[in-house]
Amino acid sequence: MKALAVLAALVLVTPALADGHLPDLGGQTVSIATEDAYPPLQFKDPASGEAIGWEYDAMAEIADRINITPDYVKISWDAMIPAVSEGQMDMGMTGITIRDDRKEAVDFSDPYMRSEMVMMVRGDEDRFSDAAGFAAAEDLLMAAQPGTTPFYVGVYDVLDGNEANPRIKLFETFGAGVQALRAGDVDLVLTDGTAGNGYVEASDGALKIVGETLGTEDFGFIFPKGSDELVAAMNAAIADMKDDGTIDALNKKWFLDYKLGG
Repeated sequence: MKALAVLAALVLVTPALADGHLPDLGGQTVSIATEDAYPPLQFKDPASGEAIGWEYDAMAEIADRINITPDYVKISWDAMIPAVSEGQMDMGMTGITIRDDRKEAVDFSDPYMRSEMVMMVRGDEDRFSDAAGFAAAEDLLMAAQPGTTPFYVGVYDVLDGNEANPRIKLFETFGAGVQALRAGDVDLVLTDGTAGNGYVEASDGALKIVGETLGTEDFGFIFPKGSDELVAAMNAAIADMKDDGTIDALNKKWFLDYKLGG
């Protein structure tokens, strides 16, 4: 009922309606910043090289429902929020955690997914099994992308609160950090359960999740500040997709049925 109330409120502030209940944005092109390094949300198909994933399928659905034309622009994570904030792109998507500090730079859609932070390690890891064990072993290293939720969780919830702690090794992409883990260059990757489970399932035992979850996070799309019409339309589509089961179907496809690399 809450989703229906949100949807009704959004429709009231949107000037054009596509089919009586969803906004119609007239086929306008919407430039969308993507990273393509966060399976199963968005990544390159190992076989074809095509950009695929949960977010691409969701955006295709949204585009049909509110009549927009997506134009995807590949960009690194560390450049994404500044680029969208400056209006270089109309929106961004790559499993972006909704946080108050980020809301100062960009507008967020309503959440389309909730995930939990987990600890991903090599499949044969036996030196630690939780955050306290990792923190106590001072020779162990963690991979992270600067400015991400896993980075801050690693700094403040696992380690000592020092953002320059030499135990944190920085990588430009999440995938590069996972490769470093598999190669033995680092010993831990913090990630949301969405991406972590995707990598573990595809690793044939080379990776695993250990310890308790380290909190939850909500994902949303980001937009330049003041993008009221586009945000309202996106929120209406997200609510509609939750109501009619599309979100549940996408979750089943990408988190249960799809095998990364299979």
